[in-house]
Amino acid sequence: MASDTECPYENSRVKNFILMKHTLITLKPKEHHRVVGGHQWIFSNEIQKIEGETAMGDIATVLRNDGMLLGKGFYNPHSLIAVRLISRKDEPVDFDFFKSRIESSLKHRTHMFPDSKTFRVVNGESDFLPGLIIDQYGPVVVVQIVSAGMERLKTLIYDVIESLIKPSAIIEKNETHLRELEHLPLETGVVRGTMPNPPLHVTMNDLTYSIDILNGQKTGWFLDQRMNHHMTRSYAHKLDVLDCYCYDGGFSLNAAAAGARSVTAVDSSDAAVQRATENARLNKLEDRVQFISADAEKTLVSFAQHQQRFGLIIVDPPSFTRSKKNVGPALHAYRALHDNVFKILTSPGYLITACCSYHISEDAFFHTITHAAHRNNRSLQLLERRGASYDHPISPYMPETMYLKLFVFRVL
Repeated sequence: MASDTECPYENSRVKNFILMKHTLITLKPKEHHRVVGGHQWIFSNEIQKIEGETAMGDIATVLRNDGMLLGKGFYNPHSLIAVRLISRKDEPVDFDFFKSRIESSLKHRTHMFPDSKTFRVVNGESDFLPGLIIDQYGPVVVVQIVSAGMERLKTLIYDVIESLIKPSAIIEKNETHLRELEHLPLETGVVRGTMPNPPLHVTMNDLTYSIDILNGQKTGWFLDQRMNHHMTRSYAHKLDVLDCYCYDGGFSLNAAAAGARSVTAVDSSDAAVQRATENARLNKLEDRVQFISADAEKTLVSFAQHQQRFGLIIVDPPSFTRSKKNVGPALHAYRALHDNVFKILTSPGYLITACCSYHISEDAFFHTITHAAHRNNRSLQLLERRGASYDHPISPYMPETMYLKLFVFRVL
């Protein structure tokens, strides 16, 4: 592994390539305002001309139409996002550059979670490293890359990770559909070091979880919901709880740990239900939680037909849309989902509901809930409005980074 002071790219062809490349991209008139305001993406229809040789993932210098410097960015001729800015300066994008950025991000996480070694280290554009996700799960680091430029530099990035974190293993978890938009292959595997003997156990919110990085969703866990999982404890005490789309048990186990009278958790994935059951056993909560492998929507309908009631219902479904063109059907699906929830929620009762799609605005998601409440003659009190955990910062200049929306209601 590289030491803290060693720079493996000091004399490498990669570093020289990055420093010597002189591709210039000039924007059309008036197309620089959004970028000057802090946004990091430049779309293909905003570019007036490209000078010099370019290939997918090259670092190019970006200029305003009047020739003033906007910064440097990764260029991809195959993507609608043609340039992802990585620096506002004329500086080398090398080992030291990445080490400084990643080290700064890591310090924030260790400050917010001083007693944990499980958190998101780098959150893409919000940490000024567009297209790069780095998650740490104890001794293992998982990397997800969604830009061609970061893909070109991933060997360098792995060297930086080894110098700063010194993990036992680095894993690529590159299965997201966003890579296809960048014309990148889907791939998953261990790229550095050796995975610890399974299972990998990590601790969050005083609970122990068995993490399946290679086969689990996202990078192995929904780290963005970490603080919201813990928040559930404030509402679950002595209530019958239903957790829809429970995955590996983040919400349901926190509800059980808070003293819920009973917890019923549903997920359509047999593998997720098996892991959640094991997580309950690890925390000695198996007598309080029943995990069911079933379709959540059908289960809600069945519970309504059998007049089963719950004092707290948690709804955290996967994204109902990945594009703007499907927003209408997605909103209809959210309304139908909440319509079924209100049929089986006690009065009074509590609802925790989340949406993870950027394409669904907070206002639109909120309206699906209020509309369903009105249809069922239920009144709402909004108690909390929340987003992602502290290790998933938001760029105030890029609304795309504000994807997770979560509301807590008291329902009468």
